[in-house]
Amino acid sequence: MAVPDERVVQGEAPGLGLLGPRSRHLLALEFGSKAQFDDPRLEWRRLFSELLGTFMLVLVAAGGGILHGQGQISLAAAVVAPGLMVMAIILFMGAVSGAHLNPGVSLAFAMRGDFPWKRVPGYIIVQLVGATLASLFLLAVFGNIQHLGATLPGPGYANWQALLMEVVLTGVLVSVILGTASAAQNVGAIAALGVGGYIALAGLWSAPVSGTSMNPARSFGPALVSGDFTSYWVYVLGPIAGALIAVGFAYVLRGGGGDPISYAAGSGALDAGTHEQKQQLSKAIDRGEVTPPGIASADPPAARQSGPPSS
Repeated sequence: MAVPDERVVQGEAPGLGLLGPRSRHLLALEFGSKAQFDDPRLEWRRLFSELLGTFMLVLVAAGGGILHGQGQISLAAAVVAPGLMVMAIILFMGAVSGAHLNPGVSLAFAMRGDFPWKRVPGYIIVQLVGATLASLFLLAVFGNIQHLGATLPGPGYANWQALLMEVVLTGVLVSVILGTASAAQNVGAIAALGVGGYIALAGLWSAPVSGTSMNPARSFGPALVSGDFTSYWVYVLGPIAGALIAVGFAYVLRGGGGDPISYAAGSGALDAGTHEQKQQLSKAIDRGEVTPPGIASADPPAARQSGPPSS
């Protein structure tokens, strides 16, 4: 069936061209330019976004750990600050790179089929570089004190206890991310509140046990620059295992990922045919000609065709 022409700007979502300038501007502020996110020539911009975002996260997380260790801020402040920082990062540049900020998150998106494996190594490398640069900055400011805010098992807790805690904490974190993300992108207020709020909540109750890392990159920078890799394996194995478990949970809750529309959102390269199919499908859904998967099987045909019940 032929699809009627609409004023859709190349590379943007169907129907966006029908909105007024102010509405388009507000949407662009929150979700960014779809054309730029899909342009493979701008991969450098996405990598820089990941480097900058991870730098900011580790600066706040490790810096808060240093200041708490020095008795200058409370534990609550030290663990809530990273959550607030993640909220800010998702809101102001999540549309550029997806605001993964965490090797476990990039791996989870790839295992779901929403993010191409060929882009994973680049993301992980720049995340580790960003964490290292933040730790070098903290070293220049404070000197090598308090293990530069490295995550370590708390006093009285063994490595295996911290490991189990990291597995569970990361499993829930990645579950929240997979449930609120748009394919492979953490974008919008819902993702910012969900992810940032969970990071703060997890830190408030679990920081005394494991330091609440949930992120191999966050733990890597301080460990490398301070020279203390004593328990670093805990903060690699735990978060990766937790991410794997979260991917399994996502499959049980929502089925397999990797559908063409979701994959295209994180692919970094949309060919013209795939983009056209995505536009046509979105228009058909808007017109009611196609029912998204899950809705059709949940509602019987009579219920979908009938009007509102009479009072």
